[in-house]
Amino acid sequence: MIPSSYPPKDEIARLTARMLLEIKAVHFNAETPFTLASGLPSPTYIDCRKLISYPRIRSTLMDFLSVTVLREAGFEAFDNIAGGETAGIPFAAMVAERLALPMTYVRKKPKGYGRNARIEGVMTEGQRVLLVEDLTTDGGSKLSFVDAIRETGASCGYTAVLFYYGIFPDTEAKLAAHGVKLLHLCTWWDVLAEARAQGAFDAGTLAEVEAFLKAPRDWQEARKG
Repeated sequence: MIPSSYPPKDEIARLTARMLLEIKAVHFNAETPFTLASGLPSPTYIDCRKLISYPRIRSTLMDFLSVTVLREAGFEAFDNIAGGETAGIPFAAMVAERLALPMTYVRKKPKGYGRNARIEGVMTEGQRVLLVEDLTTDGGSKLSFVDAIRETGASCGYTAVLFYYGIFPDTEAKLAAHGVKLLHLCTWWDVLAEARAQGAFDAGTLAEVEAFLKAPRDWQEARKG
């Protein structure tokens, strides 16, 4: 079923944040920060992969993501939905099902044997492809996936994610310079607001998280090593 009528954007953001908190996909720890893939510390961590194990939440968020795509990109804007390896694959499959479109996925790098392909499934020249992922931080990993899609002769002008950090000011500009527009459901600011509304964490932790969100690079620089 193709969704067409759902809550406005700000309510979708609030509800998405609420669901992420409900399943404990959100982790805040100011005293013992998490180490990100970059090696830098962070008082925040989010695990969107947990969503696939919660059918009611999973279904609602896929409806939200599908209707966001329809509203912001158009009802006939795409010919193919591509998931980024690995977290984006299940979400791409569910969005493709809702939008009645073919689904493919993009490997992070060629598999090194057989056809040595990065694209799995059928993607053809001239197709308009939507790249679906679970989240984006600074947008860097999306560019490699987009380039792999474009190498097939297809176009990719949009990426849609469930969660966008929303704290690095150059992210959307970086994607735009590559000809890509970012669509998302919620950000860390939405999660922080909902966590405060629920009293989900103590005031000190929330204050430290807010300090990080306002100046992430400064926060990391002061605590790395």
